[in-house]
Amino acid sequence: MCSNIHNHPARQSWTLNSATERTEALTVQSMRSTRTIASRLAGSLTLVLVCLGMIARSSSASEQNQESHQSASASLTAKPVGTVKALSGNVITVTTDAGAMVRVLVQDSTRLVRIAPGQKDLQDAAPVPLQELQVGDRILARGKTSDGGNSVEASSIVVMKESDVTAKQAHEREDWQKRGIGGLVNQVGVGSGIIVLSATAETKPVTIHVSRNTIVRRYSPDSVKFDDAKPGTLDQISAGDQLRARGVRSADDSEMAAEEIVSGTFRNIAGVIASTDSGGNTVSLTDLSTKKPVTVKITTDSQLRKLPLTVAQRIALRLRGEPADAALGTSVSGADPSAAKTTPPRTPGGSRPGGAPDFQQMLKRMPATTLAELQKGDAVMIVTTQGSATTQPIAIVLLSGVEPILSASPNSNRAAMLLSPWNLGGGAGDAAAGATQ
Repeated sequence: MCSNIHNHPARQSWTLNSATERTEALTVQSMRSTRTIASRLAGSLTLVLVCLGMIARSSSASEQNQESHQSASASLTAKPVGTVKALSGNVITVTTDAGAMVRVLVQDSTRLVRIAPGQKDLQDAAPVPLQELQVGDRILARGKTSDGGNSVEASSIVVMKESDVTAKQAHEREDWQKRGIGGLVNQVGVGSGIIVLSATAETKPVTIHVSRNTIVRRYSPDSVKFDDAKPGTLDQISAGDQLRARGVRSADDSEMAAEEIVSGTFRNIAGVIASTDSGGNTVSLTDLSTKKPVTVKITTDSQLRKLPLTVAQRIALRLRGEPADAALGTSVSGADPSAAKTTPPRTPGGSRPGGAPDFQQMLKRMPATTLAELQKGDAVMIVTTQGSATTQPIAIVLLSGVEPILSASPNSNRAAMLLSPWNLGGGAGDAAAGATQ
């Protein structure tokens, strides 16, 4: 009876929490009557007396009945958040973020407003007619449940148009590419708010400055999707992690004041395939660094590429310290030949204008391969999620045709590190933009 009642927030990806809270406050305020307020004040006073043991049993029983009635009323209030799946007359069918199907009933008194992605309040919200809603739009509704909880009689609906989300995603994607930088973490200063990205054979170290206004996200151990990244803290980041940041760079590109960073712990595996399982979508191999067997899960999001022999040989020369300037700009079979002719200057952190490191630009032009084409004895380099005690690591990118590279580098982990910036150095901008709402 004395416990507090908390309102649970909407899903993380729904970035309109503040707007939602204000909408709810306005709705509740408009629906309260003087009698309801007096009743709640009386109920609150009774609760205090009960907690102090200062009322008689008859009063306690009466108060308990009142609480039960209030609890039952509260349970009828719903706030589904999700994507419009279908529209029919005044009924909106919504797939909620939790995966449930809910019918939202629009009444004559329902208030519908439209807000832009990223908008934090309803100050600039504009009324929107029901007829403008389309499949794919995002909505947050509030109202009373009916039909056993499968329907909601909406008192208010906040709408975010899919077209607005798409436009914002395009802008975010371009911004990540223009102002983003990625690499492996070398040092983390939690107290100073400084992260240093490692230097490579072709790049200088870059110092990332993190302030209290910087958005910090952390990938989950078993997912590479930006949608699954959770709010994080600086002390979660360790040396060897992959990190992608965007913000304002210094004139010499050696520092960045970060507006947003996303990081994760990923595995770099180099080895020879022992077996493949097309039914289970897995690849088993022995990690040449740890000498231990490992099984990697292949998903629809995994990128499988085959490195042409000539390119692999030139990368091997680079690993040996021999000149191979054409290695990363070479046109290959199945690749875009124009990409080799236009080689813009490098910037610190491995980025060219456009945001992706050299090796990752080359990787995107490599011919794709499939799990069925991988054979026992093939040498591969893989970047995977960390995995857990109960989940297999998931392949982010798998590169075959790497025999010359592994032969050239006694340290197989060093060879595998060629791929390490792939996810956050080349792909995070797209992923982040795709999840921005």
